[in-house]
Amino acid sequence: MAIELYTDNLTLREMKCDVKLVKKEKLQKDYSLDKIRETAIDMHNCLREIAVREEHKPVFIAGILIALNNDDFSNVYQHLNSFDVIMSNIQTAIEKELKKGGIRNDRTAYIKQIFKMLQDNTRFSSIQLIQKKSILWYIEQLDITIKPMMNYADSTLDALGVFYHEFIKYSGGDGSGLGIVLTPQHLTEFMVELAGVNKNLKVVDICCGSGSFLVTAMSKMFKEATPAEYDTIREERLYGIEFDDGLYTLAVTNMIIRNDGKSNIYKGDCFDPQIAGKLKALNINIGLMNPPYSLKGGKVELEFVAQLLEILTAGGIGVVVVPMSCAIGTKHKEVRERLFGKHTLKAVFSMPDDIFYPTGTNPCVMVWQAHIPHDSTQEPGTFFGYYKDDGFVKRKKLGRIDYYGRWEEIKKQWLKLYRSCDVVDGLSARACVKHSDEWLCEAYMKTDYSTLKQDDFQKTVNDYLAYLIKMGEVNE
Repeated sequence: MAIELYTDNLTLREMKCDVKLVKKEKLQKDYSLDKIRETAIDMHNCLREIAVREEHKPVFIAGILIALNNDDFSNVYQHLNSFDVIMSNIQTAIEKELKKGGIRNDRTAYIKQIFKMLQDNTRFSSIQLIQKKSILWYIEQLDITIKPMMNYADSTLDALGVFYHEFIKYSGGDGSGLGIVLTPQHLTEFMVELAGVNKNLKVVDICCGSGSFLVTAMSKMFKEATPAEYDTIREERLYGIEFDDGLYTLAVTNMIIRNDGKSNIYKGDCFDPQIAGKLKALNINIGLMNPPYSLKGGKVELEFVAQLLEILTAGGIGVVVVPMSCAIGTKHKEVRERLFGKHTLKAVFSMPDDIFYPTGTNPCVMVWQAHIPHDSTQEPGTFFGYYKDDGFVKRKKLGRIDYYGRWEEIKKQWLKLYRSCDVVDGLSARACVKHSDEWLCEAYMKTDYSTLKQDDFQKTVNDYLAYLIKMGEVNE
């Protein structure tokens, strides 16, 4: 019987040389995303064959990446000659790296326990080390493909988050059943720009997931900082909370791989008074968040927004992406009134309907100023943007991508309109609003009739009818 070698006509030494060359040049995002997706699909299919539980897959990946951050393990893993020895060395390396990073012992024990369960998987242990799908193959693929992208300091790309996103998609879902809606990379960049993140500010995400917002904020800070300031940024400028075990592990991994010696990611509930109190005492200026999309019986998204703003210092800026239902005047009346009684709604942007594709979520981005009550009479009022065209298009097997390279110019225009408070027909508006009003540009902007076609009218009617049905306003 022929043995399938995992090297695919490339020796490990040749691949290592390629990595060194790649590190010397700026990684192109399209290339990076393609490689991440390709690797994720391949690994997911292989893990499915050996019956690894879905919730253990991202922890398995994160654990190997943490181990690869340990020099002792990284230098010797190619020379280890058995499955059990490799798995034992991985666990030892994880323990060393997490201890060095200041991570609590119970979190280390959680990750190690999953690796012990995988070590007992007879399907996994029976695969020869020279074959594809072996433990050695996973280590080398992550060492060659994913880790270099995570290590590239100037890139805002959350390689691990994208990798996890692909795992969820190819596991037969998009994460929405768990309330998890992973934020597209270009949206995190736009929101970081909206918030005005710089190297001297402190940033928090109280539902940080894999750490996308923190990674993007760190990258922006690094671009303004000197290398001597990097450690201060890592240790004193970035904070997060995550409740889910797997996502917490990914967030910690993201920070450790980026040489964060003391990760400030809290494992727990963002509504826990003890955790919230610790963060509030730090005088954090910026909040970024994509809260869990409300499940039946759970807290609505605006409750998470209120909690984020409570943690920020007076005058701090919170930028959040939430479903458009949060901006409808008839929804969530009590929490909307409470928000306006304490905080100012500076801007709301209607985003592309399919920006979270393949998840069917129509989102908007809100910009809040913390601990300054909203004045519904103060001109020029709240800024509203109708930012429905981000230039991205859908492509088979790739999802939504910036195929025509339009995003950077569109982002510049969007930010310029917001910062100058310019009103442009079909794109933006200003209005003094109360808590009971609509918080969407569609209610206030003037139409640019010069670009209007019959097809646009029909599409708008169809979209609005579909939205009313989805929100339960009319019967199907």
